[in-house]
Amino acid sequence: MSLYRDEGVVLRTQKLGEADRIITILTRRTGKVRGVAKGVRRTKSRFGARLEPFSHVDLQLHSGRSLDVITQVETLHPYGEAIVADYARYTAGTAMLETADRLTVGEKEPALRQFLLLVGGLRTLAEGGHEARLVLDAFFLRSLAVAGYAPALSECARCGAEAVRAFAIVAGGVVCGACRPAGAAVPAAETIALMIALLRGDWAAADASEARHRTECSGLVAAYLQWHLEHGIRSLRHVEREWPQATASEVRII
Repeated sequence: MSLYRDEGVVLRTQKLGEADRIITILTRRTGKVRGVAKGVRRTKSRFGARLEPFSHVDLQLHSGRSLDVITQVETLHPYGEAIVADYARYTAGTAMLETADRLTVGEKEPALRQFLLLVGGLRTLAEGGHEARLVLDAFFLRSLAVAGYAPALSECARCGAEAVRAFAIVAGGVVCGACRPAGAAVPAAETIALMIALLRGDWAAADASEARHRTECSGLVAAYLQWHLEHGIRSLRHVEREWPQATASEVRII
């Protein structure tokens, strides 16, 4: 077996046998990796606590036939300590981990931009300088952009016209009156402006937005993300319990 070293973020864990765990990690150079951490469920484990979700770690692994074996772990940034202490941040962070996992489908396929985006998102979430809902929506929008699914927000997704009237998920973003399909949502102009600010990283504009526009934005972004993934993000159900109005079904439809 060959030995290699990388840094990564722990996405999820699952039990294996009586004392081991399978750890899924998004790494800087290798991409998504699944590795076995032997004996980490024992109380005397040397690095069990370092391999929890949200942890940014430096690790050494042996390549295996189906699963690699984690042999060393050092914590770089324990983002989970701050994130799990607050419900809104915890549920948002969990949705971020699940989304990163879903968007990096293949194992050991480099995904540097997604890795850097996840590290930045978790760091921002842990620092608590912005509302968790805004950080989550910014992460969703930028993850979609990295994956090639960025929504059109400044001009019609179908014809390029600047006079936009609605937001249509199936069309790829905002649309003009002539291109608007049946059932398209009609969000406030301030909601679209907020989406643009989050995609560009304009936190001054995002932080100044009103709660009703944040709610409308969250519904649209979540619906758009899940439509492109073709499956729901399970952790979003917990996020919506904290923000019960943040669903696409509650956006005004015409």
